[in-house]
Amino acid sequence: MNIRFVIPCLLGLESIIANEMKILGAEDVVSENGRVLFSGDETMLARANICSRFSERIQILVGEFYARSFEELFQGTKALPWEDWIGAYDAFPVKGYSLNSTLFSVSDCQSIIKKAVVERMKSKYGISWFDETGPVHQIQFSIMKDKVSLLLDTTGAGLHKRGYRPQANAAPIKETLAAALCDLARLRPYHTLYDPMCGSGTILIEGAMMVHNIAPGVNRYFSAERWDVIDEKVWADERNRARDLVNYDTDFIAYGSDIDEDALEIAKINAKRAGVERKIKFEKADIRNFEPKSEKGTVICNPPYGERLLDIEEAQKLYKIMGEKFIRKHGWAYYVISPSEEFEKEFGRKADKRRKLYNGMIKCQLFMYFK
Repeated sequence: MNIRFVIPCLLGLESIIANEMKILGAEDVVSENGRVLFSGDETMLARANICSRFSERIQILVGEFYARSFEELFQGTKALPWEDWIGAYDAFPVKGYSLNSTLFSVSDCQSIIKKAVVERMKSKYGISWFDETGPVHQIQFSIMKDKVSLLLDTTGAGLHKRGYRPQANAAPIKETLAAALCDLARLRPYHTLYDPMCGSGTILIEGAMMVHNIAPGVNRYFSAERWDVIDEKVWADERNRARDLVNYDTDFIAYGSDIDEDALEIAKINAKRAGVERKIKFEKADIRNFEPKSEKGTVICNPPYGERLLDIEEAQKLYKIMGEKFIRKHGWAYYVISPSEEFEKEFGRKADKRRKLYNGMIKCQLFMYFK
């Protein structure tokens, strides 16, 4: 079965996800603003959920069409093959959004789409009432400039929920973004990684999982695993494939430090849950006392800042200290994510490269120093 998929993602990560999907074996990969599309079969559905480090979720694109009236929305929805995925007893709740479109009432669009799917299923299954007691098939709609996209979510809880971080410190970085920072820093199995403001350890853990090829979703479950239309063997085979690709035989080591002892305790627990505790060393230390433990190294960090934990003045002092500690030296690279437009000025030198990213809803820049 050839399926068209959509991955919604954090702005700025589209090209990284597109590349990842190609490596995983996806076909017809296309990047758009805030989403990536690709094609594949049921195996690819399972593989993308289990293995993608940067995606928010994996959705099936059931269909797209233009609608400027509720009648067009109803008929367009009813024309789609919902019975290919949704069984007679399955649950199919509807949610979504509308932007810059004639049909702006989300609740009205929701009820029209639900009604259209019910009408379609009535004719296909020959029944007049749906109990919806079976597995959930979440229908997601987006209407942008009158273009309707109708999707089925296969993931359930977002893909950033790897399962190793039931606890986190205040204002943690999202796992998908932390993994993307490691990818942008070109982290390799022979590197030494540092995060001197590591909090609950997310960047270090994601880096260790990446270089040892540990699939982020291998130990969690996905909503599509309960769907009758996908053989459970597909999921079992893909999990086995992912586990076979893990390789701990590397020179990689990571060092995490923080001034918050409670955060460090959480970081140690998280690293153990992720299976990388032997590759990361944690210690209580202030950034003022940052002392590298290797000849070469890669520093990736998400320092606290104005909108997150520190006031602007304190954040500026912190950037100055970082500039003094992160010295230009052969074999060293530094990657700092910050929303501050004044970061380079406070840090003390211009970045070799910058990249616009979003940390949740906060617009940031990744400042890269590697020369």
